[in-house]
Amino acid sequence: MIDRLAAVEDEYSLLETSLGDPEVLSDPAQLRSISKRYKDLTPLVEAMRTFRARTADAETAKEFMNASAGDERELWRAEYTQAEADLEQLGDEIRTLMLPKDPNDGRAVIMEIRGAEGGEEANLFARDLFEMYQGWASRQGWKLEVLSSDPSDLGGLNQIIFVVRGDTAWSHLKFEGGPHRVQRVPVTESQGRIHTSSATVMVLPEADDVDVDLDERDLDIDVYRSSGAGGQSVNTTDSAVRITHRPTGLVVTMQDERSQLQNRARALQVLRARLLQLKQDEQDAAMSAERRSQVGGGGRSEKIRTYNFKENRVTDHRIGFTIYRLADVLAGDLGDVVDALLADERSRQLSEGEG
Repeated sequence: MIDRLAAVEDEYSLLETSLGDPEVLSDPAQLRSISKRYKDLTPLVEAMRTFRARTADAETAKEFMNASAGDERELWRAEYTQAEADLEQLGDEIRTLMLPKDPNDGRAVIMEIRGAEGGEEANLFARDLFEMYQGWASRQGWKLEVLSSDPSDLGGLNQIIFVVRGDTAWSHLKFEGGPHRVQRVPVTESQGRIHTSSATVMVLPEADDVDVDLDERDLDIDVYRSSGAGGQSVNTTDSAVRITHRPTGLVVTMQDERSQLQNRARALQVLRARLLQLKQDEQDAAMSAERRSQVGGGGRSEKIRTYNFKENRVTDHRIGFTIYRLADVLAGDLGDVVDALLADERSRQLSEGEG
């Protein structure tokens, strides 16, 4: 650990020097890369420097405590005790900051929500989930943009695709992928019986051009007339776009925009994200397990989280976390749930590091 920390400080000093190098300053790509790495290392280096300062404080306090008596001795004892407590906290912080970074941290997030099992009630629940993420994004100061939506007959969502942009968007939304289950009396239920329905959420990191080698020759691009909501002008031109990636069989359709070029750009944006996810899954040698863990079959028995209206309860089944504030969560107050998932992730990473 000491050697690793020394290496981090050496790298940080070199980065600091490079940020003043005219050659680096004249190269936007290199400057962006170095600035990002410098920014990533800053919290760790600052914690290390604080740790050293508090270590010196503890040694000084201990020395004066042993050389004094009476009230003065108690004052130095209190200072020593506080310094030791600070050092324990800083040690935990440093160990956490030394954990491997998620390669997708800092990326924008593309999310897809679909109604799954439960008919129109599943589509209504899909809308509730979208509004929950809208509220969470607003609370976090992220920017959310809808790429494509397919409304259902009763005001729900058959499917919606949207992008969320923000420095912490990926780290706070990556846990949302998977089947979500709702237990409530649907608006379509006349007998007052509680039904169980589900919607699936897919979470994908947005891909840059350099992340995915997309060959136009591998694409089948079809244009056709838009259908559904959007007004008469949408339906009078061949503006809808369907892109098929032949090597993988992935298909993306976009028809929300009136411009064929806009729909094409959005379809490629989503396709790149899906291809990046496939690439990362293959690198982890766990593609099938990862896709199943996020989407599954959308069945009632498969779920990552349950929203129970009768009990005012939200339960995340992966970590056994339950909170009795359903309305707050659906309004976008996901903080407690996400914090619990982040804490569990850190705990597992620390255990693996010690093992």
